[in-house]
Order: sequence, then structure tokens, then C-alpha cells
Amino acid sequence: MALLILGVALWAFAHFFKRLAPARRAALGDKGKGLVAVALGVSIVLMVLGYRMADGTVLWGRSAALVGINNLLMLLAFYVFAASVRGTRITRWIRHAQLTAVAIWSVAHLLVNGDTPSFVLFGGLALWALVHMQLINRAEGPRAPYVAPAMKSEILAAVISLVAFTLVALIHLWLGVNPFG
Repeated sequence: MALLILGVALWAFAHFFKRLAPARRAALGDKGKGLVAVALGVSIVLMVLGYRMADGTVLWGRSAALVGINNLLMLLAFYVFAASVRGTRITRWIRHAQLTAVAIWSVAHLLVNGDTPSFVLFGGLALWALVHMQLINRAEGPRAPYVAPAMKSEILAAVISLVAFTLVALIHLWLGVNPFG
């Protein structure tokens, strides 16, 4: 469990570094980008290894209903993430679409993984996303005025979401985890 906690903490610290110590981060210049990238890579390795090795109390398991809700939330998470890249209409209401997608992804995974390691991983990443949104809001102030995108962006975001969902589902199946129950 220690590796998992360390991985989530390193992930959060690497992302918060720019917001919590902007002068120190700026002083690193381009070298800082490389250091943050390495820290993020190491954090992902620690999270994967830590999650696979961790044991913990199981409070609930998968059910057909929760798997269905999970998959719908995952489609929504992929769409919200794609919307941030394509600038779709949903971004009128969601300022931090990528971080919101991470929070949705985390909640979806907690629905079907009710064990202690999942609380640490998915709950920790959800907490990181919510705190990061607040830090960005505090640093940047009010958001820019909304500009309605072209319909092409909406369609592209939907297609990207479906393709990404399918690829991730296939990867889960390849890893031995059936995302469809």
C-alpha cells in the first residue's frame, strides 16, 4: 500500500508544484518540464505496481447495475475530456473539463471497486483533481467569455470519445479485466 500512496502523492505534488511554488518552478525553466515529466512517469509506475500489490478490505464488489453505471460514466468522462480538447458546448458549464473527466473517471471506478486500494487510488486522484481545480481558479480568476464552437467540434468529440472508450475497453479485456461485467 505504501507504493500506491507514494505514487498518488508524487502525482499530486508534481502537478501542484507549478501552483504552490511558481517562482521555484519558473526558475527551473525548460529543465523543470523534464523533471515534472519524470516525476509523473515514476508516479504512474508506483501507482500501477502499488495497486497490483496492495491488499485491503473489500466493502463491495461489482454488480450488473454498477457495471452499467460505470460504463455510462466512463463514456461521459471520455466525452468531457475530448470536449476540453475540441472546445465543445459542454465547456460552457465545465471550466476544467480534463480535471472534471478525471473526477468522473474516479467515481466510476469506485462504483465497481469497493476495496481499500481503490479508495486510495481512485479517491486520491479524485481529490487531487478537485483540489487542482480550486488552485487554478484561485490563480487565474474569472474565466474567459464563452465562444460557441462549430458543430464539427461536437461530432469530433463524440467520435473521439467512442474510439477511446472502445480502445480502453479492449485494453482492459487484454489485461484480464472485463469492463462489461
